[in-house]
Amino acid sequence: MMVEQKVMLLTGAGQIGMAIARRMGYGMKIVVGDKKLENAQAITKIMNDAGYDVAPVEMDLSNRASIQNLITEAQKYGDITMLVNAAGVSPSQAPIEAILKVDLYGTAALLEEVGKVITPGGVGVTISSQSGHRMKQLTPEEDEQLACTPAEELLSLPLLQPENIRDTLHAYQLAKRCNEKRVMAESVKWGVKGARIN
Repeated sequence: MMVEQKVMLLTGAGQIGMAIARRMGYGMKIVVGDKKLENAQAITKIMNDAGYDVAPVEMDLSNRASIQNLITEAQKYGDITMLVNAAGVSPSQAPIEAILKVDLYGTAALLEEVGKVITPGGVGVTISSQSGHRMKQLTPEEDEQLACTPAEELLSLPLLQPENIRDTLHAYQLAKRCNEKRVMAESVKWGVKGARIN
């Protein structure tokens, strides 16, 4: 019989996420999800060789079912007590549609799904970017839409239609602004469970 342990979800097998996991995850089971399984496996090897307890999972942040699968896999080890969301694509890596689907919708869906299972006393962090502050101020209505629109409806917002997005950098800025607003809104829901998200 497996002894349950505290579990950290790490999304995105990059250097920022790994640095946070190395700082915060010792003594925990760390489940790392990345769209490219080989990336998750590479981070897993580095961290396991350094004395951590890490397992890789293939996970596509733009797909809610894939996020749910990551959570299900992680729950096999114990309760999810920590989320480190460092997944995403940059303006130089992907077209507008992919940036919105991964960075904007995916983060919103991830926060919703982890918020359903995070343990009391649990914590989460979403890595955003200064890019969210490097565009003109949105209206209060637009900010509220980014914060509170159900994730499945986000990409239908007028603000996020192709004709209103100049280029991949603008898409990325909008995604990061949305991340900030989603964390603010989700922090209220997480707080009801005695958990924190930043």
